[in-house]
Amino acid sequence: MSEAVPREARALRLQVDAAESVSALFLAPPEPRACYVFAHGAGAGMQHAFMAAFAEGLAARDVATLRYQFPYMEKGSKRTDPPALAQAAVRAAVAEAARLAAGLPLFAGGKSFGGRMTSQAQSKAALAGVRGLVFVGFPLHPAGKPGIERAAHLSQVEIPMLFLQGTRDELAELDLLGPVIETLGARATLETFDDADHSFHVRARSGRNDAQVREAMLDATVAWMATSASR
Repeated sequence: MSEAVPREARALRLQVDAAESVSALFLAPPEPRACYVFAHGAGAGMQHAFMAAFAEGLAARDVATLRYQFPYMEKGSKRTDPPALAQAAVRAAVAEAARLAAGLPLFAGGKSFGGRMTSQAQSKAALAGVRGLVFVGFPLHPAGKPGIERAAHLSQVEIPMLFLQGTRDELAELDLLGPVIETLGARATLETFDDADHSFHVRARSGRNDAQVREAMLDATVAWMATSASR
């Protein structure tokens, strides 16, 4: 890992469509080797502590990140955007990351809702320049309502996908997610983290703390990016 880790992200503004613009943060190490377009989850924005720590951890591993708000979060609403608008935000963020990190391998995805909106966008029309998707807790189903309908579009994603999942995630029961990933074949890689919930929190009795889990997630992500970028 690099010793010099930038702690100040560059503030940006992204134009989503004629009516909507959102804020974004670009965090780049001195010599980045890839860039990750990192969308937030449904309940917390791009500056949430987990999002910031994950971005800083990637910077320490020489991976730049572009975090951004969805329009509803920018407005302080609790109701998520319609898929078309959320996907437009994804595309705007990917386009800006491609400009800022020109020449670098580009990846996209995000935490929960943000990852799902990214894969939905990719399934409809390829995100220009994106080599793979990273899901930081794919929300396969609502809590207490197991199902696989939310994964139907993944069969239309033709680039590599990395799923980072906690074994205690109430939004992705592994006995359902595992078979879904198997159907995707070599395109999909599953990395599980013992005792982690949907927020990647682990109980003390697990023998690890949240920071240690996050470090393992970051290591797995960067190793997978390196492999995917070399294909």
